[in-house]
Amino acid sequence: MTYAIARHTHLTTALPDFVTRRMDLHYITRIEQLLGGEHPHAWQPTPASAVFLAGNDYLCLAGEPALVGAQVAALQHSAGELLMSAVYLQEGSAQHRLERKLAQFMGAEDGILAQSGWAANVGLVQTLAAPGIPVYLDMQAHASLWEGVQSAGATPVSFLHNDMEHLQKQLQRHGRGLIVVDALYSTNGSVAPLAALVEIAERSGCILIVDESHSLGTHGPRGAGLVAAEGLSERVHFRTASLAKAFAGRAGFITCSGKFKGYFLSESRPAIFSSCLLGHELAWFDAAIDFIAAADRRRARLHRHARMLREELRTLGYNVSDGSEQIIALEPGPEPKTLALRKLLEQHGVYGAMFCAPATPKNRSLVRLTLNSGLDQAQLARIVHACDEIRGQVDLENWSSTRRLRKLALV
Repeated sequence: MTYAIARHTHLTTALPDFVTRRMDLHYITRIEQLLGGEHPHAWQPTPASAVFLAGNDYLCLAGEPALVGAQVAALQHSAGELLMSAVYLQEGSAQHRLERKLAQFMGAEDGILAQSGWAANVGLVQTLAAPGIPVYLDMQAHASLWEGVQSAGATPVSFLHNDMEHLQKQLQRHGRGLIVVDALYSTNGSVAPLAALVEIAERSGCILIVDESHSLGTHGPRGAGLVAAEGLSERVHFRTASLAKAFAGRAGFITCSGKFKGYFLSESRPAIFSSCLLGHELAWFDAAIDFIAAADRRRARLHRHARMLREELRTLGYNVSDGSEQIIALEPGPEPKTLALRKLLEQHGVYGAMFCAPATPKNRSLVRLTLNSGLDQAQLARIVHACDEIRGQVDLENWSSTRRLRKLALV
């Protein structure tokens, strides 16, 4: 009996069959039969010399002395805090002051801090949509946005990734509602056509929500994001972001008007039933805003890394054409091939993250390499060397992404 099956048996002794059948699909059909008993997210100890490309700390803030110092000082001088919903915070509280500072950083009137990017997206969509209201989601939009539609009881309407013609056809069929996209998509590093989306939203009378989780801090003037970079801050109704990426913390954010903020705090279930942020968390983000605003060199370095590595991988025959930014997808397709790719990269000291269903469509699993500004030339060369060495072993010629590239070349 394998570890996976033994663990499954132990956990399900008191569970009903409608649960155990679903767990069997995971542990037996997927892990045992498809992947030979290896869990796709099981990690081996990472050597200190490894090139770690599975995190989202794009600007390398996690150990930054100024931020750590601000957080330590907040902890040392804390006289105890009230743990309660942010709904009950008094006007002018530390959290409200930080919300306005972050909103100003992004060129917005006001904003709302949430417990996570997930809570921000679910809460926002839940307060805007309703039963019978169509919500148009890019097929690669983050799962939290789809969850918000379900929470609202609204009608999800998908459109092909970054395909504005398909979006307009869907709008003609279903009518006005919400359009929901990521500014920078988390699986392949592609960028949304924001100007076109704004025009479509304005013509159709739709609300536009843009998730800036992977572009806030890394793109735009002083790191204000891609919406700000394109001069669209006053034309996008709402922007959201996880602050667990470039801001290296644990929270989410929504830009909005002051009037909407009061409505949201009274109607959003994630806001009502979650506690406010703590003082040391607020101190971290307060210092992070100032640091990120002045981090143009780190942003430029991050973008240079992305351009260089993408070009080298294209030269080696990898199809990385779906994206352009710091998130790079190596897409074999079926999960067994992707697991084999991840393990071979690890043997060469390169650690990426395996993405598979439900984070990707069933047969479009991939290894995601997330770059950061702290990588040096030797580490970048090591990534290229590893990808070069394993090409024959991973059957690169028969990857689904390679076949797509060949089809495009024939068009």
